[in-house]
Amino acid sequence: MAPDTSTPPRRRGRPPKDRNAPDAPRARLIRAGVAILTEKGFSAVGIDEILTAAGVPKGSFYHYFASKNAFGLALIDAYDRYFLAKLDRWFDDDSIAAPLDRLRAFTVDARDGMARHGYRRGCLVGNLGQEMGTLPEDYRERLVDVLHRWQARTARCLREARDAGEIDPSADCDRLAEFFWIGWEGAVLRAKLERGPAPLDRFAEHFLSSLTT
Repeated sequence: MAPDTSTPPRRRGRPPKDRNAPDAPRARLIRAGVAILTEKGFSAVGIDEILTAAGVPKGSFYHYFASKNAFGLALIDAYDRYFLAKLDRWFDDDSIAAPLDRLRAFTVDARDGMARHGYRRGCLVGNLGQEMGTLPEDYRERLVDVLHRWQARTARCLREARDAGEIDPSADCDRLAEFFWIGWEGAVLRAKLERGPAPLDRFAEHFLSSLTT
């Protein structure tokens, strides 16, 4: 017998709300958590602070997350999605003809993002990486996977630059992308420490100039 593909009758009452919609409590908790953890350490932040920042009633947290550790993993995934979208926006921007200029534009955008918050906020992945001694071991694998994805996007941009003749045709773009993220994360940390853009600008300038020397 053929399956019944007719639309079931609509039930009375409110429609189910998407728990990931921008105004949903779970989404607000994640946004607040990312904002706070880019500024503070995971171990130093309490659930109450995040609930207050998100405007979510106390006692609701464990309805959305099994534990604080599960919440932390959700924050990593959310930040990864946000950052991959940022990288794609710049690296795939055809209005910027030269691939190295796309990489340069990304560094300027990231610097400006830190400036908007007075250089108090850094990179969530970098911040958590510094706390690995006190975090669950499964965070390590998740954070390394995130960095590998960011490196892959960057290596693709560098390969386009190599194909366009901007950098040495023998350049190892995967290694260069790895070096970029090792250095960039350090520059973000230093900029947060100094509350200024100089470390970001110096690293970006040196990295980009070294490719074309």
